[in-house]
Amino acid sequence: MSLFKARDWWSAALGEGEEFDQGCLCVGDVDNSGTGHDKIVVGSYMGMLRIFSPHANKSSETGIADAQLLEVQLQNAIIQVEVGKFVSCSELLHLAVLHPRKLSVYSVSGTAGNVEHGDQYQMKLVYEHNLQRTACNMTYGTFGGVTGHHSLCIQSMDGMLMFFEQDSYSFGRFLPGFLLPGPLAYNSRTDSFLTVSSARQLESYKYETLAVATEAESRQDPDLPLKTGGKRLMPDWTFVLGEQALDLCVPSFSHSSSSIFILGERNLYCLRDNGQIRFMKKLEFNPSCFLPYASVTDGTTNLLLGNHTNMLLVYQDVTLKWAAQLSFVPVAVRVANFPELKGAVVTLTADGHLLCSYMGTDPSFFSTPKVDAREADYEQVDAEMKKLQKFIREATRTQDILPKTDAEEDLSVATTVSSSIDSPSQALIQDIDGLPVPSVTIQVTVKASCVVQSSKLTIGVQPPLAVTQDQFVLEPMGVGSSTVVAFSAFLNGRYPPADLTGDITVSYSSPTGVPRVLQSRFSLPLALVCVPSSPAKTTNFKITVDTNQPPVDLSSIFREFSAKSEDKDGNSLAFQFLSGAKVTVLASKTSQRYRIQSDSFEDMWLVVKELVQRFDQHFSKMGVKDFKKSFSGPLPLQEYFLSVDHHFQLRVSAQQYQDLLSERAVQFRAIQRRLLTRFKDKTPAPLQNLDTLLDATYSQVMALAEAAEENRALLEEAFVRLRSATHLLVLLLSLWQGLTPDQTAILEATLLPLLQDTPQLGWEESCDAAVSHLLRSCLSRSPKDQATSLAQTGGPVLGLPRDTARLKKHITLLCDRISKGGRLTLASEANVQVPAQVQNLAAPEKKESSREPSEATVKEEGGGEEPVKEAKKEKKESSKEKKESKKDSSKEAKEPKEEAKKESKKESSSSKEKKEKKEKDKEKEGKEASKESGDKKVSRKSSVKVKEKKKEPEAAEG
Repeated sequence: MSLFKARDWWSAALGEGEEFDQGCLCVGDVDNSGTGHDKIVVGSYMGMLRIFSPHANKSSETGIADAQLLEVQLQNAIIQVEVGKFVSCSELLHLAVLHPRKLSVYSVSGTAGNVEHGDQYQMKLVYEHNLQRTACNMTYGTFGGVTGHHSLCIQSMDGMLMFFEQDSYSFGRFLPGFLLPGPLAYNSRTDSFLTVSSARQLESYKYETLAVATEAESRQDPDLPLKTGGKRLMPDWTFVLGEQALDLCVPSFSHSSSSIFILGERNLYCLRDNGQIRFMKKLEFNPSCFLPYASVTDGTTNLLLGNHTNMLLVYQDVTLKWAAQLSFVPVAVRVANFPELKGAVVTLTADGHLLCSYMGTDPSFFSTPKVDAREADYEQVDAEMKKLQKFIREATRTQDILPKTDAEEDLSVATTVSSSIDSPSQALIQDIDGLPVPSVTIQVTVKASCVVQSSKLTIGVQPPLAVTQDQFVLEPMGVGSSTVVAFSAFLNGRYPPADLTGDITVSYSSPTGVPRVLQSRFSLPLALVCVPSSPAKTTNFKITVDTNQPPVDLSSIFREFSAKSEDKDGNSLAFQFLSGAKVTVLASKTSQRYRIQSDSFEDMWLVVKELVQRFDQHFSKMGVKDFKKSFSGPLPLQEYFLSVDHHFQLRVSAQQYQDLLSERAVQFRAIQRRLLTRFKDKTPAPLQNLDTLLDATYSQVMALAEAAEENRALLEEAFVRLRSATHLLVLLLSLWQGLTPDQTAILEATLLPLLQDTPQLGWEESCDAAVSHLLRSCLSRSPKDQATSLAQTGGPVLGLPRDTARLKKHITLLCDRISKGGRLTLASEANVQVPAQVQNLAAPEKKESSREPSEATVKEEGGGEEPVKEAKKEKKESSKEKKESKKDSSKEAKEPKEEAKKESKKESSSSKEKKEKKEKDKEKEGKEASKESGDKKVSRKSSVKVKEKKKEPEAAEG
């Protein structure tokens, strides 16, 4: 325990929830006892005024009550308190209290008590001034050299100095160039006022100059000519501080007769009365308050300085003499003389901790008790270790990171979607291409099991679907009460949605005040976005779904559409989307196949999804447990890539529109500046068709803005269509390979990482990063490649790519890996053991082998074209590796040579960043190859396969 602490002599906690600041503390013999002992006066922003007379060793509750002389609740916040001779014809000290709009002067007196309760103190109002402007701070002194009493000067928030001579108002002056108020102090030696302006400079104004300056009855612009008599107010001298000042003080000690101290945010300044600097101290901490006081050495001044590291420092000029530790950050510090302690340091915190302390070195007599030395029971420690390890393993296995819900929720939400279409329809768009737009009613029942206040219900649907009202403020509910909310959903756009589900979110506060959120989901009917129609015979896109059960009558599955269908056999059914293409479903009479065909690839998604869901429901009702559905045909990747390219082109157009708008806006502002310069000129020059150029530029800006807005609407529609196409691709891939629900969820999160495009992040780069991660991790060809990818750290910043070739290639490779038996999982990464030679791949100072796939990744992502010499070196190296790889394993020799040639070309396009490392590793590879050459002899085709296996992760990075 350190000896250098501020020793607690007396302390008190002032109220709860009150705030204090720099001017809220002062010390003095406010009750005029004549003993010369000080009292502590504290005022708070809550309007509470307290006066204390501390005693030693009485910091308990009874001690605080004995020391407190007076506590008064005033009507307004207390900004500053001062003790001085503020009443004319009286030598007694009075208390001045500054409120935001009032200055009050009180007299504090004590009466000897006749009983054991002690003396009685009371505070009487002598006079007060109502201020016309909001006050910031004040100072007092013998203005104009008048002795015997003190005058007051108040600085307002708008820069006016208001002077009061006892109970009368003298005059007011505005400070020139004022922006924000700073600290204010009066220098009695030069009869001048000091303040720090917003220009971060110290300014000095003589009282005589202020008295004869222009009268400040109303705020005037200093640049305007004077309308009345008087001189313009100018400072006598200024000193540039370069930082904002926290406090300002002018001590009046005989041996430091010409010192002005300024506490800045980073420095401590000391100036002479004429503005010349004496010294400056750069602080290595953030100060909070300071106080100069008398020194025992002539020509120097001692300084108390508190900072935000809970330290109280004592300086003699610039020399640190003492450092004491506090338990808080002081905002005000004073030195006071009490009957039992002279020179006590009084500190106050922002939350009302008042402390009287002294800086002594009383030792602490606390000693640490000895601990019984006993031998450890290793069996018990081992058992406890095993128990803890078991807990850790169980905690790491649990994937559920959400807290367990209670057995009974405070609220329950039940959603009911009407089985019939609304009549009349609530849709904002009456018809689309001659087809009426329907709407459906959804009822939400919220039931409470306890008292619930201020609950709010929010509905969210996928664009372009909309609801009649998306927010409801629910009435307070008691135990067992329920509230029913109804609204309608409808199509509000010229394109079909990607999802027919909606979300309901109820936010409320539990009885204990904890905010909670309850979510529920509902599904809208397919009839909301399409109507039955006649089947189409010729279409562009076709999808075939196989089942292992006999053919099903389509009219029995889609009952709401079969009533208006022209086909009575139930073998065909057509859906005409209100704002899209026609989708036809054909059922084979002999086989167990169903064909979905349409002229739009994206519009088939909702029908295929509905068909698969209704098959599951139909066969589960019939009790069929081994029902299976599959997709045998090739994946429609080319059709899917059409949606990707369309979305990407609209993103590129949006970026181009933004660049053009920026250029035209710069041009528009430049023309405006030139025109404004000519209009301001007293003898303007000819416009030289600048006005015509301005009109033309304005027209271009408006046309570009309209085109950009139209492109934004098209981009929103393209993203919804892209979501539909992606959902359809994921469904077909899961049917094709029989993926589990968990694997399907991983695939959907990979191909749809965003719910909407943002200006900073788009779908293409997000999807590419997610697919690349799967190709490097769980879909990697070998555990070594997977461990290599896990050892890499960091990556490039995601941005709009130049084209979609890389993304298409990665998606194609993803589907190919899954078709060859790759399985999607996120848990496999934790089970891969990283080889010893790969563990330090991420460290930049270690050498990396040129055969590692991580190098290919860095090369491809680095980008850029290489010189011809570098390409030649890489080709030579690839040919050399082909010769050496003949000595490797001979498995899988049937792979085509064309793919190996493509892969070798990719290696030759690597960047400069790894050139030196590859040359160093060249010799190492030659030695390894020479060792392997003596073991086995294999066929020539095996080198092609080895080459392909080595380059496969590079293709993933492509």
